Amino acid sequence: MRCPFCGNDDTQVKDSRPTEDNSAIRRRRICSQCGARFTTFERVQLRELTVVKTNGDREPFDRDKLLRSMRIALRKRPVEGDRIERIVNSIVRQLESAGDTDVPSKQVGEMAMQALATLDQVGYVRYASVYRDFREAKDFDEFLDGIRIGND
Repeated sequence: MRCPFCGNDDTQVKDSRPTEDNSAIRRRRICSQCGARFTTFERVQLRELTVVKTNGDREPFDRDKLLRSMRIALRKRPVEGDRIERIVNSIVRQLESAGDTDVPSKQVGEMAMQALATLDQVGYVRYASVYRDFREAKDFDEFLDGIRIGND
């Protein structure tokens, strides 16, 4: 593993342990050149996923991008970080076990929205406002009306 601080290829693992949900191995490392310490995570990957964007562009699935977007939506909300991790892990497992390596970006977005809707309504609305790309206030009002109708 390359040191993120000095670029040295010679780093040593000082400690390994599973994460709380046993979905990854957390490794504490130290660089033999600069002495910096850092953490890496090792996860099982069942298959290489490719996200197919609405315009046809293709890019490798990025678990961290999904995690970041959900964390942004849930910023300053009473949701623990490990719950977000578990949701992202669940979405990734569902995508990997679905059988197809090409995943439409719309499917990933809808899965994230569905998970957020049950987790935190404010986070759900925040995510939707970016994902659905509201252009005008009336678009936002229509979306909120749909939520209100669903909760009545």
